[in-house]
Amino acid sequence: MSTTTTRPGPAERLRGIVPDAEIAAIGPILEEIEELKERRNAVVLAHNYMTPDIFHGASDLRGDSLALAKMAVDTDADVIVMAGVHFMAETAKIVNQDKTVLIPDLEAGCSLADAITGADVRLLKERYPGVPVVTYVNTSADVKAESDICCTSSNAVQVVESLGTDRVIFLPDQYLGRWVATQTDVDIILWEGSCMVHERFTGEELRGYREMNPGIQILAHPECPPDVLAEADYVGSTSGMINWAKTERPRQLVMVTECSMSDNVAAEVPETEFIRPCNLCPHMKRITLHNIRDSLLEMKHEVHVPADIAERARIAVERMLAVQI
Repeated sequence: MSTTTTRPGPAERLRGIVPDAEIAAIGPILEEIEELKERRNAVVLAHNYMTPDIFHGASDLRGDSLALAKMAVDTDADVIVMAGVHFMAETAKIVNQDKTVLIPDLEAGCSLADAITGADVRLLKERYPGVPVVTYVNTSADVKAESDICCTSSNAVQVVESLGTDRVIFLPDQYLGRWVATQTDVDIILWEGSCMVHERFTGEELRGYREMNPGIQILAHPECPPDVLAEADYVGSTSGMINWAKTERPRQLVMVTECSMSDNVAAEVPETEFIRPCNLCPHMKRITLHNIRDSLLEMKHEVHVPADIAERARIAVERMLAVQI
């Protein structure tokens, strides 16, 4: 089943993370979600950018894009509810054609995924014949189907180098691609896509944090522009930043990424003061406790990927999962 008798209830999981008054207010809907998960043999997979009530309270499994893809493969639940954005739900369906995958809000999209189409990839392959295509998982199933292999920010360098070629097409995030190019000798052909959250940060902004908070540590996601990465003490994926924070436990910390992630990590590193620049992802924030409940109650909105696209996309995703990091 999707829950066990030894796991603390949702209210207990939130204790000390959100105010007691908020726990009392959302307690009934959290219990309703738990009951529905049990009835449906369902799990809720939550991305790190979910708000704490979802991330710590409603979810069963949580992590970054790579972790969620692996969890989607490994779960024995019949129903997967993706507390994330649409491309994540598509990825879960690609690796689980026999499971029901639900997305609580069909409008939970992604500016980066919208930056490229499968037709764009086909044109690139015509322009650069024989050059392998490495595609970030923040893309549609149609784009994945045109790719040789997928990657996430946590394994992008390893994926690029695993191909054994001197040149690759890297899609669609230009900033992640530029960062990968600094970490490898492989020639990177870029696409000019970007994430609406990460591209808003600036190096000047980070210098201001250092001036106001001497000794502060700055962690940045590689989807940020180069001037931001140049100011960071550590550049890494969502999981990489989390692991760094848990290991180093600095006095003060800035995580240059979607701001709900700082809220979630702060609960696990209470001795660190988090200075929180807040660039919210409006797509992620479309997922709420109420539409998670409604999704389970009404079994909506089910995600479908055409079989021919899913088959080709699955190859690219499985190749990614096979790369060791």
